[in-house]
Amino acid sequence: MEPGPGGQKGSGKWQRPRFTRKALMRCCLVKWILASAAPQGPDSSDSDLELSTVRHQPEGLEQLQAQTKFTKKELQSLYRGFKNECPSGLVDEETFKTIYSQFFPQGDATTYAHFLFNAFDVDRNGSIRFEDFVIGLSVLLRGSVTEKLNWAFNLYDINKDGYITKEEMLAIMKSIYDMMGRYTYPTVRDDAPSEHVEKFFQKMDRNRDGVVTIDEFIETCQKDENIMSSMQLFENVI
Repeated sequence: MEPGPGGQKGSGKWQRPRFTRKALMRCCLVKWILASAAPQGPDSSDSDLELSTVRHQPEGLEQLQAQTKFTKKELQSLYRGFKNECPSGLVDEETFKTIYSQFFPQGDATTYAHFLFNAFDVDRNGSIRFEDFVIGLSVLLRGSVTEKLNWAFNLYDINKDGYITKEEMLAIMKSIYDMMGRYTYPTVRDDAPSEHVEKFFQKMDRNRDGVVTIDEFIETCQKDENIMSSMQLFENVI
């Protein structure tokens, strides 16, 4: 019998798909990096060797430690994997699309990968340096609630004009549902993204001017547990 949506062979009985909320909370980007950072031999974990490679970066290891919440060893591991996957020292958008299509093979991750890449690409030059990559990861994995919400706002603010429109919020939500919506439990209806956006936007747009500011976004998310849990789910699909 053909595998079901969760990728398991069926026995005539419906089985719960594997893409649960818990599974989505695992960081795809970290898994991708650390898979390439696995030690290749007895000398590959030599900290002096790793330190010398990290020092070839424009910003030194100590500076990155100060800017992030990663330890020196964590930064070394992340850089080892980053260097193996991206010898040029830069990640492009196609790489993001490849990563997410591997982790979400049953969905279409192309649009979400595009939006996520733009959120990491702080210089807006079409490539992400190691420094920008780990600073973003540090916020998402270990930042305060406010720092994470600031990052999430930047993701939803697609054109980076300092406001979130209903169309922008819907575009992000739809891209997430396209990537994993059909394989969540319970199954998500096609009109669910629009319903979510309507509900969120009504609560967030406090002065009814048709856009959500960073202050409205953070204040509403912190006061509303339902929105906060939803935002955290989406913000953790990294």
